[in-house]
Amino acid sequence: MGQKVNPVGFRTGIMVGWKSRWYASKQEFSSLLIEDKRIRDFIKKHPQKQQYRNAGIDRIEIERTRDEVKVVLHVARPGLIIGKKGQEIELLQAELQNLIGRRVNLKIEEISRPELCAQLISEDIAEQLQKRAGFRRTMKRSMEATMEAGAKGIKIQLAGRLGGAEMARREKQIAGSIPLSTLRAKIDYGFTEAMTPQGHIGIQVWVNQGFYRGDDSYGDDAEASQTSQKPKRTYKR
Repeated sequence: MGQKVNPVGFRTGIMVGWKSRWYASKQEFSSLLIEDKRIRDFIKKHPQKQQYRNAGIDRIEIERTRDEVKVVLHVARPGLIIGKKGQEIELLQAELQNLIGRRVNLKIEEISRPELCAQLISEDIAEQLQKRAGFRRTMKRSMEATMEAGAKGIKIQLAGRLGGAEMARREKQIAGSIPLSTLRAKIDYGFTEAMTPQGHIGIQVWVNQGFYRGDDSYGDDAEASQTSQKPKRTYKR
């Protein structure tokens, strides 16, 4: 058996912040956790607004204060959620307030390069597979677009009845470098399922976006002899 670690959970609290930022007592923690899940599911799988799924929502961050719940959406196409003169976003904010019974402060941040977001890449592949596109061609096209956008590496893995085959299998393609066990490497991870007539196909995407800020300058300092070359002083007992 292989031991596989989720790249997001591996770096959370060390290199990456939490997606839900609040504190609660033991009695309230479970109910607030379920409330966060309801908020995320309501926005991503809105029963009436199909355009929310096409907006390219990468992640939803939730902060809580005593008075309100702050919800931050990281979106590739914010115009689909904001609407004309901000009508759609006000409507969504009112719906969220009715859902949880608290005051909601909704904020939208635009993603400058959606080609480097693993979750958006996986959702795009799922959409293509549901339209009966060839899985190998879809994987190759997504990898080329991501590498052209400036990624250091990308890995895509599909699992399920690929191409309508009777037996499920896994297929993966890798381009560039994906150092999964290196903490300072900025690895973005995304997962979704494509619901095809033959069954569900699981799509996993890893994108190497380089190193976190401050980590890539150490080598330059060492080459320029700015770091001390003297060994550390040792004390004898």
